[in-house]
This record gives sequence, C-alpha cells and structure tokens, in this order.
Amino acid sequence: MLFRLCAHRFEFRVLDSVYFPPGKAGNVLRGTLGMIAAPGEPKIAKLPSGLAKPPRPFVLRASHLDGKRFGPDEAFSFDVNIFDLRAPVSERIEESFSQLAHTGLGPWRGRVELLKPVIVTPVDLDLSPAALEAVENPERITILFHTPTELKGTASREKGSRDDVPFGILFARIRDRIATLRSIYGEGPLPLDFQALSRRADLVRTLRCDLQHREVFRRSSRTGEVHGIGGFIGSAEYEGDVAEFLPWLRAAWWTGVGRYTVWGNGVIEVVVR
Repeated sequence: MLFRLCAHRFEFRVLDSVYFPPGKAGNVLRGTLGMIAAPGEPKIAKLPSGLAKPPRPFVLRASHLDGKRFGPDEAFSFDVNIFDLRAPVSERIEESFSQLAHTGLGPWRGRVELLKPVIVTPVDLDLSPAALEAVENPERITILFHTPTELKGTASREKGSRDDVPFGILFARIRDRIATLRSIYGEGPLPLDFQALSRRADLVRTLRCDLQHREVFRRSSRTGEVHGIGGFIGSAEYEGDVAEFLPWLRAAWWTGVGRYTVWGNGVIEVVVR
C-alpha cells in the first residue's frame, strides 16, 4: 500500500538581489509556476468533501526562506515535492524556474540562475501497519504544525479549548488528501475501509493544544484580489491507539494537510513519546 512521490531540490545562484517577504516565500515561488497541473487536468469521479477541483500535483517547501535577503553570487535552495511522476510536470516546473534568470523573482524582481542538475530523490511511503517497527507501539504522540495550517471542521481561528484540533478531524483531512493524490496521480484508489479507520481515529483523545494563529495574505496576480492564506502553528498532544496512523502522519510531512498546501502550508511532524 505505497504512496510515491519525488522530492526535487532546486538550487539557485543570485544574479541581482532577491528578497522573500516574511511568510511569503512560498507565495513568491508559486507565482512563477502559473497554472501548472498534470497534463489533461486529471479528473476523478468523486472528490472528498470540500474539494471543488483536483489538487495540484506538487507542493513547495520554502518556509526557511521567509524574510531572507540574498545578494549577488549568494545561493539558496528549496524543495518541490511532486506527486505526478510523469515527466511533463517536473519538466514544466524546471522550465519555469529556468526563466527566472530573465524575469526575476520576488518584489525586487531579482534575477537568479537555476543550477543544474536538479537533485531528485524518489520517496516511497508504505501506509500499511507493516511499515512500523516491531517496537513502535506508542500510546502518546505530539504533532508539530510547522507552517500555517487550516483544517475544515476545526476552530483554527479562535483561542480555544484543548479540542481545537481533534485527532479524528486531522486524520480525516490527511487520509482524504493522500487518497486523492494517489487516485489521481499514482497507483489508484487505496484498498481501505475508510469509515472503520475514521471510527478508530475518533477514539484518540486530545490531551493538549498549544496553537497560535498566524495571519498571512497574498495578492492574486490574475485578479488583484487579496486572500488570506494563514492558519495555526504550534503543537497538539494525543493519546490512544495511534500506531496504525503513524505512516499517514509521516506521509503528511511530504504532502501537507489542509488548505493552501501548494504554497507550503500544513507541514506537520509527528513526535513519538
């Protein structure tokens, strides 16, 4: 029961000066990619609740560049995780980044040179319980929300109770995202009893939430409208029979979870206690 992707590391040499505004490195880079999607705009019969169209076949990993400035001849890098392993998607992304030597990047429109070769790392993730080590049977885990995360069904914008992020809701959003990406871009639907999984996830208890909301806004280059792409960051601690969910939680490090994942939102990390 594999979920496959390729992590691409893009490295650049700065020709002019480049600036990534705080919280907006992903937005700056996303703008260079335009409307890239998989060839033929893939369709599936039924999308999970809350999705009006298929997700993009990639996510950016560039939050480490937020607020950074780079001068001429300095270098920087970031990752793009690509879920559609057919060549045209990765080739179109690489071509778009190659154009930055002419079009420039960021609010200063500083030119940057893409260095070759691009580093490509195939990643195969086993979602089955067999992926766990024999000694790995924790009863308590902590989830770290590294980048702004917004989940449908949670009170993410409020200073709330310890139940701000129920485990069942978090897992449902992870499950739906991974299943959708695999159905569209990978080996097809997962052979799982989703309802049974959800019932077991709902039994995992929330012990503590320590979350802060982070406001981030972006302006659409196409319409000029301003949109919020913020969410909560921080941590949440859970207790219960969590072992079978660990492969999914670890896969979400690569895929992101919630809204605005293309920009790099929803990066989570699971810490086993």
